[in-house]
Amino acid sequence: MIIENFIIAIARLINIVLTLLVWLIIGRALISWFSPNPYNPLFQFLFRVTEPILSPIRNVMPYLGGVDISPIIVLLAIEFFKSFIVSTLLDLAYQGF
Repeated sequence: MIIENFIIAIARLINIVLTLLVWLIIGRALISWFSPNPYNPLFQFLFRVTEPILSPIRNVMPYLGGVDISPIIVLLAIEFFKSFIVSTLLDLAYQGF
């Protein structure tokens, strides 16, 4: 019983963190359309949080004429992990070991 509740709590925490990350990436993508002030604290925060995730994807992707699709790829990957990991953990917890 305790282990199942712990796994449910972990699954919910992972879901919350990944959802928050999705919103941070969307926020950065929206702000980037308006040529933000790089010294703005909000932009600096979004950049520091999302750049370690977006940069490796950007380095692997071919140049697409100035269009950065790394946020789209990361968002799709996050949604996949949310569906797979969270659902698997919840199924594991509800079915027991």
